[in-house]
Amino acid sequence: MSEKKHAPATLRNRASIARVLKEELPKSGTVLEIASGSGEHAVYFAEEFSDLQWQPTDPDPDAIASINAYRDDYAGDNVRDPIMLDARRPDGWSIDRADAIVCINMVHISPWEATVGLFGGAADTLEGEDAPIILYGPYFEQGVETAPSNQDFDESLRQRDRHWGLRYVAEIDELAMRHGFARTARYEMPANNLTLVYRPA
Repeated sequence: MSEKKHAPATLRNRASIARVLKEELPKSGTVLEIASGSGEHAVYFAEEFSDLQWQPTDPDPDAIASINAYRDDYAGDNVRDPIMLDARRPDGWSIDRADAIVCINMVHISPWEATVGLFGGAADTLEGEDAPIILYGPYFEQGVETAPSNQDFDESLRQRDRHWGLRYVAEIDELAMRHGFARTARYEMPANNLTLVYRPA
C-alpha cells in the first residue's frame, strides 16, 4: 500500500499560493516548510522554484513517510530529506538556518502554542534582513465580515479540539512583533483564505 497521503485542498490552492510565493520568496537559498503534511505542496513548489532548496518538516511520522514517498517520485534534487519538527518546541528545531519559512494551513489546526513556537523558531533560524515568514490559511479580521463558511469551519474545528480554531490577524501581528517581525503583505486568496507575510522589523 502506498504511503502517499492526499490532501484535496492542495490541488485547489497550490497554484494561487505559488503566485504569491513568486513575489515573496528569495531567488535562492533554503525554504523551511513547517507542517508539510502530505508533502504534495513541497514537491510542487520545489518544481516551481528550482533555484530554491525545499526543506519539508512535520511532527507526524505518517506525514514524514508520505513526504518521502512523494520525494522519491520527484525528478528534481532540491527537496531535502524531511525532518521531524514540532513547531511548539522551537528550541528543538533540527535545522540551523533558513532563508524563508512557509507554513500552510497549520495555524488553525493546531494549538496556539504551535504558532508561538513558529515565530520563536523563526527568530532563531531565519537569516537575512528580508527573510520572510509566509502563512496561508483562513483567519478572522476585526472590521471585516467573516464568510459564513469560515465561521462554520471555526466551529467545527473547535468541536474537534478546543485548542484549534481560526485566529485573528491582529493576534498574529502582535505575536510577530514580540519576536521582531512585522507584517509586510496581506493577500486575499480563493475560498476566503489569506496569505500573510512577515519580515524582520
